[in-house]
Amino acid sequence: MRYFLEFAYNGTHYHGWQYQPNAVSVQETLNKVFSTLLQEEIEIVGAGRTDTGVHASQMYGHFDTEKELDIEKLTYKANSFLPKDISIFKIIPVHHDAHARFDATSRTYHYHIATQKNVFNTELAWFYHHDLDVDAMNAAAKLLLDFTDFECFSKTNTDVFTYNCKITEAYWKKENNTLIFTITADRFLRNMVRAIVGTLVNIGLHKINTDDFIKIIESKSRKKAGFSVPAQGLFLTKITYPYIKQE
Repeated sequence: MRYFLEFAYNGTHYHGWQYQPNAVSVQETLNKVFSTLLQEEIEIVGAGRTDTGVHASQMYGHFDTEKELDIEKLTYKANSFLPKDISIFKIIPVHHDAHARFDATSRTYHYHIATQKNVFNTELAWFYHHDLDVDAMNAAAKLLLDFTDFECFSKTNTDVFTYNCKITEAYWKKENNTLIFTITADRFLRNMVRAIVGTLVNIGLHKINTDDFIKIIESKSRKKAGFSVPAQGLFLTKITYPYIKQE
Protein backbone atom coordinates (compact mmCIF):
# COMPACT_ATOMS: atom_id res chain seq x y z
CA MET A 1 0.00 0.00 0.00
CA ARG A 2 1.24 3.49 -0.81
CA TYR A 3 0.74 6.47 1.49
CA PHE A 4 1.33 10.17 1.08
CA LEU A 5 2.65 12.27 3.96
CA GLU A 6 1.68 15.91 4.23
CA PHE A 7 4.11 17.69 6.54
CA ALA A 8 6.02 20.88 7.33
CA TYR A 9 9.48 21.72 8.57
CA ASN A 10 11.65 24.57 9.71
CA GLY A 11 14.77 24.00 7.66
CA THR A 12 17.16 26.05 9.78
CA HIS A 13 19.01 23.10 11.26
CA TYR A 14 18.86 20.78 8.23
CA HIS A 15 21.07 20.43 5.17
CA GLY A 16 18.06 20.46 2.91
CA TRP A 17 15.46 17.80 2.19
CA GLN A 18 17.57 15.15 0.51
CA TYR A 19 19.67 12.56 2.33
CA GLN A 20 23.29 13.68 2.87
CA PRO A 21 26.04 11.21 3.87
CA ASN A 22 27.70 13.58 6.36
CA ALA A 23 24.92 15.96 7.41
CA VAL A 24 21.42 15.81 8.86
CA SER A 25 18.57 16.15 6.35
CA VAL A 26 14.78 16.20 6.67
CA GLN A 27 14.46 13.03 4.58
CA GLU A 28 16.87 11.11 6.81
CA THR A 29 15.06 12.24 9.96
CA LEU A 30 11.66 11.13 8.64
CA ASN A 31 13.03 7.82 7.34
CA LYS A 32 14.46 6.96 10.75
CA VAL A 33 11.24 7.75 12.64
CA PHE A 34 8.92 5.86 10.29
CA SER A 35 11.32 2.91 10.05
CA THR A 36 11.34 2.73 13.86
CA LEU A 37 7.57 2.99 14.22
CA LEU A 38 6.74 0.50 11.44
CA GLN A 39 9.68 -1.80 12.26
CA GLU A 40 10.75 -2.05 8.65
CA GLU A 41 12.96 -0.07 6.28
CA ILE A 42 10.98 2.97 5.11
CA GLU A 43 12.25 5.24 2.33
CA ILE A 44 10.24 8.42 1.89
CA VAL A 45 10.26 9.95 -1.61
CA GLY A 46 9.82 13.72 -1.46
CA ALA A 47 7.88 16.00 -3.79
CA GLY A 48 11.09 17.89 -4.46
CA ARG A 49 14.34 19.07 -2.97
CA THR A 50 14.84 22.11 -0.80
CA ASP A 51 18.30 23.46 -0.09
CA THR A 52 20.05 23.93 3.24
CA GLY A 53 18.12 26.33 5.46
CA VAL A 54 14.99 26.46 3.28
CA HIS A 55 11.62 25.82 4.95
CA ALA A 56 8.38 24.12 3.94
CA SER A 57 4.96 24.96 5.33
CA GLN A 58 3.49 22.28 3.04
CA MET A 59 5.54 19.38 1.72
CA TYR A 60 4.55 15.92 0.50
CA GLY A 61 6.31 12.61 0.34
CA HIS A 62 5.27 9.00 -0.22
CA PHE A 63 6.26 5.62 1.17
CA ASP A 64 5.19 1.98 0.79
CA THR A 65 4.32 -0.63 3.39
CA GLU A 66 2.43 -3.93 3.44
CA LYS A 67 1.23 -3.27 6.99
CA GLU A 68 -2.31 -2.15 7.82
CA LEU A 69 -1.92 1.31 9.32
CA ASP A 70 -3.93 3.02 12.00
CA ILE A 71 -3.41 6.41 10.37
CA GLU A 72 -4.55 8.55 13.29
CA LYS A 73 -2.39 6.62 15.76
CA LEU A 74 0.65 6.65 13.46
CA THR A 75 0.34 10.40 12.89
CA TYR A 76 0.26 11.02 16.63
CA LYS A 77 3.23 8.71 17.29
CA ALA A 78 5.30 10.16 14.47
CA ASN A 79 4.83 13.69 15.80
CA SER A 80 5.82 12.47 19.25
CA PHE A 81 9.05 10.96 17.94
CA LEU A 82 9.97 13.72 15.49
CA PRO A 83 11.93 16.81 16.58
CA LYS A 84 9.97 20.01 17.18
CA ASP A 85 10.91 21.47 13.80
CA ILE A 86 9.16 18.76 11.73
CA SER A 87 5.40 18.21 11.89
CA ILE A 88 3.18 15.61 10.19
CA PHE A 89 -0.25 16.93 9.18
CA LYS A 90 -1.75 13.92 7.43
CA ILE A 91 -1.05 10.39 6.24
CA ILE A 92 -3.14 9.76 3.12
CA PRO A 93 -3.77 6.37 1.41
CA VAL A 94 -3.26 6.73 -2.37
CA HIS A 95 -3.26 4.45 -5.43
CA HIS A 96 -0.20 2.22 -5.81
CA ASP A 97 1.46 4.22 -8.59
CA ALA A 98 0.87 7.69 -7.13
CA HIS A 99 4.12 9.63 -6.98
CA ALA A 100 4.83 12.61 -4.72
CA ARG A 101 7.32 14.16 -7.12
CA PHE A 102 6.13 13.31 -10.63
CA ASP A 103 2.38 13.74 -10.05
CA ALA A 104 2.61 17.27 -8.62
CA THR A 105 0.98 19.73 -11.02
CA SER A 106 2.17 22.94 -9.36
CA ARG A 107 4.34 24.23 -6.57
CA THR A 108 4.24 27.59 -4.80
CA TYR A 109 7.07 29.32 -2.97
CA HIS A 110 7.09 32.42 -0.79
CA TYR A 111 10.14 34.54 -0.09
CA HIS A 112 10.11 36.83 2.96
CA ILE A 113 12.13 40.05 3.18
CA ALA A 114 11.97 41.80 6.56
CA THR A 115 12.17 45.57 6.08
CA GLN A 116 12.67 46.14 9.81
CA LYS A 117 14.95 44.17 12.09
CA ASN A 118 12.92 41.63 14.04
CA VAL A 119 14.70 39.46 16.59
CA PHE A 120 11.90 36.86 16.44
CA ASN A 121 12.15 36.01 12.74
CA THR A 122 15.88 36.06 11.99
CA GLU A 123 15.65 32.40 10.87
CA LEU A 124 12.47 32.94 8.83
CA ALA A 125 13.14 36.08 6.80
CA TRP A 126 16.00 37.98 5.22
CA PHE A 127 16.46 41.41 6.80
CA TYR A 128 17.20 43.99 4.11
CA HIS A 129 17.22 47.62 5.18
CA HIS A 130 17.41 49.38 1.80
CA ASP A 131 14.24 50.86 0.33
CA LEU A 132 12.87 48.87 -2.60
CA ASP A 133 10.57 50.02 -5.41
CA VAL A 134 7.90 47.33 -5.09
CA ASP A 135 5.91 48.61 -8.08
CA ALA A 136 8.95 48.20 -10.31
CA MET A 137 9.60 44.74 -8.87
CA ASN A 138 6.01 43.72 -9.60
CA ALA A 139 6.23 45.02 -13.16
CA ALA A 140 9.32 42.86 -13.72
CA ALA A 141 7.84 39.85 -11.92
CA LYS A 142 4.83 39.93 -14.24
CA LEU A 143 7.19 39.48 -17.22
CA LEU A 144 8.19 36.03 -15.91
CA LEU A 145 4.83 34.70 -17.13
CA ASP A 146 5.83 35.51 -20.72
CA PHE A 147 8.85 33.16 -20.72
CA THR A 148 9.47 29.45 -20.28
CA ASP A 149 13.27 29.02 -20.41
CA PHE A 150 14.83 30.08 -17.10
CA GLU A 151 18.36 28.78 -17.48
CA CYS A 152 19.67 32.19 -16.34
CA PHE A 153 18.20 31.57 -12.86
CA SER A 154 19.37 27.98 -12.52
CA LYS A 155 22.33 26.74 -10.55
CA THR A 156 25.06 25.71 -12.99
CA ASN A 157 26.09 22.08 -13.56
CA THR A 158 22.68 20.61 -12.74
CA ASP A 159 21.50 17.34 -14.24
CA VAL A 160 18.26 18.54 -15.86
CA PHE A 161 17.02 17.77 -19.37
CA THR A 162 15.24 21.10 -19.77
CA TYR A 163 15.26 24.55 -18.22
CA ASN A 164 11.63 25.13 -19.18
CA CYS A 165 9.15 25.99 -16.45
CA LYS A 166 5.60 27.32 -16.73
CA ILE A 167 5.20 30.15 -14.22
CA THR A 168 1.54 30.98 -13.55
CA GLU A 169 1.88 33.68 -10.89
CA ALA A 170 4.65 35.92 -9.58
CA TYR A 171 4.04 38.99 -7.45
CA TRP A 172 5.11 40.98 -4.39
CA LYS A 173 2.95 42.25 -1.56
CA LYS A 174 3.71 44.04 1.68
CA GLU A 175 2.39 42.82 5.02
CA ASN A 176 3.34 45.07 7.92
CA ASN A 177 7.16 45.14 7.90
CA THR A 178 7.59 42.20 5.53
CA LEU A 179 7.76 42.01 1.75
CA ILE A 180 6.48 38.64 0.48
CA PHE A 181 7.18 37.30 -2.99
CA THR A 182 4.81 34.59 -4.25
CA ILE A 183 5.67 32.45 -7.24
CA THR A 184 3.86 29.38 -8.64
CA ALA A 185 5.03 27.09 -11.44
CA ASP A 186 4.72 23.53 -12.66
CA ARG A 187 8.38 22.94 -11.71
CA PHE A 188 11.40 24.85 -10.43
CA LEU A 189 15.10 24.64 -11.17
CA ARG A 190 17.76 24.46 -8.45
CA ASN A 191 18.23 27.86 -6.78
CA MET A 192 15.73 29.38 -9.23
CA VAL A 193 13.52 31.26 -6.77
CA ARG A 194 16.43 32.74 -4.82
CA ALA A 195 18.09 33.91 -8.05
CA ILE A 196 14.84 35.46 -9.30
CA VAL A 197 14.36 37.30 -6.01
CA GLY A 198 17.94 38.60 -6.08
CA THR A 199 17.44 39.90 -9.61
CA LEU A 200 14.12 41.52 -8.67
CA VAL A 201 15.83 43.19 -5.70
CA ASN A 202 18.22 44.78 -8.20
CA ILE A 203 15.13 46.04 -10.04
CA GLY A 204 13.81 47.46 -6.75
CA LEU A 205 17.14 49.25 -6.19
CA HIS A 206 16.98 50.67 -9.75
CA LYS A 207 20.27 48.99 -10.60
CA ILE A 208 18.56 47.44 -13.62
CA ASN A 209 15.24 48.04 -15.39
CA THR A 210 12.62 45.82 -17.01
CA ASP A 211 14.40 45.91 -20.37
CA ASP A 212 17.54 44.62 -18.63
CA PHE A 213 15.44 41.95 -16.91
CA ILE A 214 14.19 40.67 -20.28
CA LYS A 215 17.74 40.63 -21.68
CA ILE A 216 18.91 38.61 -18.64
CA ILE A 217 16.25 35.95 -19.24
CA GLU A 218 16.97 35.81 -22.96
CA SER A 219 20.73 35.52 -22.31
CA LYS A 220 20.29 32.17 -20.51
CA SER A 221 23.39 33.12 -18.51
CA ARG A 222 23.45 32.74 -14.73
CA LYS A 223 26.31 35.24 -14.61
CA LYS A 224 24.06 38.00 -15.95
CA ALA A 225 21.28 37.43 -13.39
CA GLY A 226 21.27 38.81 -9.86
CA PHE A 227 22.66 37.41 -6.64
CA SER A 228 21.11 34.48 -4.82
CA VAL A 229 19.29 35.74 -1.71
CA PRO A 230 19.81 33.94 1.64
CA ALA A 231 18.00 30.64 2.21
CA GLN A 232 16.22 31.50 5.45
CA GLY A 233 13.57 33.65 3.75
CA LEU A 234 12.39 30.89 1.39
CA PHE A 235 9.34 28.70 2.05
CA LEU A 236 7.76 25.94 -0.04
CA THR A 237 4.13 26.69 0.75
CA LYS A 238 1.87 24.65 -1.53
CA ILE A 239 1.97 21.56 -3.75
CA THR A 240 -1.06 20.46 -5.77
CA TYR A 241 -2.06 17.03 -7.03
CA PRO A 242 -5.06 16.06 -9.19
CA TYR A 243 -6.22 13.46 -6.64
CA ILE A 244 -5.65 15.34 -3.34
CA LYS A 245 -8.17 17.94 -2.25
CA GLN A 246 -6.65 21.16 -1.00
CA GLU A 247 -8.26 22.62 2.11
